[in-house]
Amino acid sequence: MKGLIVNIQRYSLRDGDGIRTIVFFKGCPLRCPWCSNPESLSFEIQKVKITSKCIQCRQCSFDVDECPSGAITEFGQYMTVDEIVQEVIKDNIFYHTSNGGVTLSGGEVLSQAPFAKELLKELKSLGINTAIETGGQGQTKHLIELAHYLDLILFDLKIMDENKGKEILGADINLIKNNLRSLVQLGKRVIPRVPLIPGYTLDDENIRAIIKFVKSLNLKEIHILPFHQYGSNKYVFLNKSYPLKDLPVPSDELIEEVKNKIEKEGLHVTIGG
Repeated sequence: MKGLIVNIQRYSLRDGDGIRTIVFFKGCPLRCPWCSNPESLSFEIQKVKITSKCIQCRQCSFDVDECPSGAITEFGQYMTVDEIVQEVIKDNIFYHTSNGGVTLSGGEVLSQAPFAKELLKELKSLGINTAIETGGQGQTKHLIELAHYLDLILFDLKIMDENKGKEILGADINLIKNNLRSLVQLGKRVIPRVPLIPGYTLDDENIRAIIKFVKSLNLKEIHILPFHQYGSNKYVFLNKSYPLKDLPVPSDELIEEVKNKIEKEGLHVTIGG
């Protein structure tokens, strides 16, 4: 069995406790306009030319191995569980000294749930702390199967309105809410995360709907993730237009206002995370 992986990022101080390695799965059923990892959306390996590296050799065969400047690159490779484990285990000492571990991200991990389950089982057998980032758009039974091998689930809540979520993201908010509810009922450590995107998630009605839902589950913690433009250059590499390239990032004052609003409802708020 192999999984389609787009990147393995070492020495991360986000996306879970301590020092972590992030394994980015390729393929996602959602189409969030603000996605900062567009290279992880497709379920296929993508070959692209990075124009800034191209030396105009005029002999381009669009072959990764033959390109003299490294301008031709591929997003995605099929890897076995053993291949991934051999890579992430290199930093085992950092996991143990910092209470860190490995986080599976994406894309959407649930889209490759059988492979993710085998990977998580192997990581747990090695005593490695495990986490996933998920948008919750996937089969509940798959999520529950993964949860048995997870120490932490970082669960995104985006647009709570059913019609807007379907139209803008391609999301089924009722499925997503049921999946989060199921994780809480299992007694797993779950932290909801909210991307703060002007014009999409950052309106008062949506924030209040998220607060209401999170409180109904008796969860006490939430992470807010302010919008940024860090992934905009990736759209250029992929020959895609970035719909939010002119969208300003929210001000520090606005972020603090949202933080205070949530904290007044009795929830502990972390910016980033």
